[in-house]
Amino acid sequence: MKAGVGAITLFVADTERAKTFYARAFDLRPIFEDGEAATFRFDNTLVNLLVESAAGELIEPAPVGGADAGTRAQFTVWVDDADAACAQLQERGVTLLNGPLDRPWGVRTAAFADPDGHVWEVAQQLSES
Repeated sequence: MKAGVGAITLFVADTERAKTFYARAFDLRPIFEDGEAATFRFDNTLVNLLVESAAGELIEPAPVGGADAGTRAQFTVWVDDADAACAQLQERGVTLLNGPLDRPWGVRTAAFADPDGHVWEVAQQLSES
């Protein structure tokens, strides 16, 4: 098996609302969209936003969890300047959950959530002293 993440599929309540958020927050355009999904390219990883009603067939017999189940994952986007990235996100109407904060493991981070509760983080590697 080849190592590497090629795509991540996030289940969303409203594809249009999610697509609008991702386009605004990350300044991206979908590379694919239909009535049930919208796909964005993040470098070499695709992020597919799939409406919950179509998600079941992908994961059967596991159930599709609701947005109120709590956060069980976080996705990180590496940036050169976490403060500048946060300012840009806020200019685009994105509300931060926290940060930017210097973490003890040498990374400056800030987190935010999409409309369906999927948590994203911008992270800047701090210089080693």
